[in-house]
Amino acid sequence: MTKTDKSKHSICIASIKRSTFKPYNYRWTTFYESNSDFQYSGLRLNLMENELIICSTVIDPENYSILTTQKLITKNKGIEHTGSLIGAKDNGYGTFKSTKEGFTFGTIHLENGTDLNYFIETGKASMIMIHGVRTLIRTQGMTAKNMENVTRIWNRKNDKNNK
Repeated sequence: MTKTDKSKHSICIASIKRSTFKPYNYRWTTFYESNSDFQYSGLRLNLMENELIICSTVIDPENYSILTTQKLITKNKGIEHTGSLIGAKDNGYGTFKSTKEGFTFGTIHLENGTDLNYFIETGKASMIMIHGVRTLIRTQGMTAKNMENVTRIWNRKNDKNNK
């Protein structure tokens, strides 16, 4: 059994829902149950076949971060950087608890030795990007069966908490 984009997407969405307060209507940050929910048609993502959008923080067309099942895309002040999360490591989440700043930067250390920053909306919304990125990185050490089991357990707990 191999890890698919769908299984990576499912575990990340379950993790995000498990750690994020409702309602999920934050200023810049959201997660996506399907690619058709992504409302930013002006942003060219060049998705691969079966690649799914997990979450994003979109401040404006020149400043955003988008996490997919295969990569992290950040455009900061009009300059775009993209990196694969294969072999990446979490490198911090900035001042995500700040009440003074609207956003901060998280950082991942890519396998090629470079760092890639990504936007995190501060406050309660921060859990979407943090848990999306963190979970996607952690899936590398999991088997497909582990991912399936964890997703099922988290979804069951989310369903119970929502009743």
